[in-house]
Amino acid sequence: MSTAAFATGKIVKLAGLLILFFGLWFAPVPEGLTVEAWHLFAIFASAITSVVLNVFPLFTSALLACSIVVLTNTLTPAKAYGAFANAIVLLVVTAFLVSQAVVKSGLGKRISLRVITVFGKSTLGLACSIFITDTLIAPGFPSNTARGGVLFPIILALAQNSGSTPDDENKRRLGGYLMFCGMASLAITSALWFTATSGNPVGASLAAEQGLKVDFGSWLLASSVPCLLVIALLPLLLYRLFPPGITSTPDAPEHARKELQAMGPMSRHEWITAITFAIMVTGWILAAPYKLNLTAIALAGLATLMITGVLTMDDMSKQGGTLVTFIWLAVLFGMSGQLNEMGFMGYVGERLAVGLEGLAWPVAYVALLVIYVLLHFGFVSQNAQVLALLGVFLDVGVKSGVPVALMAYALLFASSYFSVITPQGGSQNIIFVASGYLKQSELYRLGLATTGFCTLVFLVIGTPWILWVG
Repeated sequence: MSTAAFATGKIVKLAGLLILFFGLWFAPVPEGLTVEAWHLFAIFASAITSVVLNVFPLFTSALLACSIVVLTNTLTPAKAYGAFANAIVLLVVTAFLVSQAVVKSGLGKRISLRVITVFGKSTLGLACSIFITDTLIAPGFPSNTARGGVLFPIILALAQNSGSTPDDENKRRLGGYLMFCGMASLAITSALWFTATSGNPVGASLAAEQGLKVDFGSWLLASSVPCLLVIALLPLLLYRLFPPGITSTPDAPEHARKELQAMGPMSRHEWITAITFAIMVTGWILAAPYKLNLTAIALAGLATLMITGVLTMDDMSKQGGTLVTFIWLAVLFGMSGQLNEMGFMGYVGERLAVGLEGLAWPVAYVALLVIYVLLHFGFVSQNAQVLALLGVFLDVGVKSGVPVALMAYALLFASSYFSVITPQGGSQNIIFVASGYLKQSELYRLGLATTGFCTLVFLVIGTPWILWVG
């Protein structure tokens, strides 16, 4: 695309965004809503749409939205900035900082290489090692993008060491298969662990508004059976859908052993990181019965890593992305909460519920979940969809008679596994897409198949399991 064409496209999108904003802002306020609630919706919807259309990055959209809601007196400054002190937001940001220790210490790479020495003799085994590695490190990474940064260089090395390059059509498929396995793994392991992605605690806080208390242990209990089943079957399914060509990689375990040998024994920082994470995960599991605060546990872990020198102030100063995440998450989280408090979410839920009147709750449950998943075609951010839609869909499901735990967990888990439905469905996908091993048509085909498979498993297996344990 030429520079002129790109600029024209950007202008057209911006014009469309402005038409949407002013159209909503000056539209008659629907009966049952206040002017402030309707104007807040206009600002919030425009901010989300700007991200979907790629007019502005999420951070920029959040800054604009925050300034507009205050300057127009739609919200008071106290309400607009209130989420900056929210415990969930602080938990996400702290966990982001803590996760840097896994990368810096080398613990993440060591875990990956250990798994490859066991499972790396075949292409299918390599794929399984990717899923197993991600499953093991995911609880300590509240960012699937960060985990992708650990997995990608190892997957790339595996592909190249097996002779697979993007330019060789005959050998490209092995690398493509492994790259997509990395994307798919990040999606499903994020659904398995409460602390595996920033959207999970945000979604859990929305579920709490319906009376469902979600913590590390209850989340894992509900997610374990459907997620572990998907993790076990997905490498083989993708192997059938996208045959990698090369099926044997006998040199991979030896290569991993050599890298491990070069790394030497676990360093002091690796041991400290491993022990700290083990204690943190244990604390998160025991948080509910012992009334422990999740954010305080994360803060204690971060303090431990800094006191012991695993992380330094220089490391903190380099995490500009963490500050960006903190700001946009707090802004959008706060606006979403105010929309709910002003009654807008309930208003929309009532209108959606009208379309589901007369349907048995199982039918409404399936319809809501499938619609929620398919709507991710229009989103480039998982968190944006969680903030915009999860609360509404949950409210509609509950009013339609769906058990709260079932509807909440179904939507929460879907908010992770639908990330591969498109190449841009999650920021963690981008690094794998950019490798060149997969064509756009292959990404969409595999993404839709993977998302469909996950949805089916969570409906058929996850539904009775959640009803039993929930």
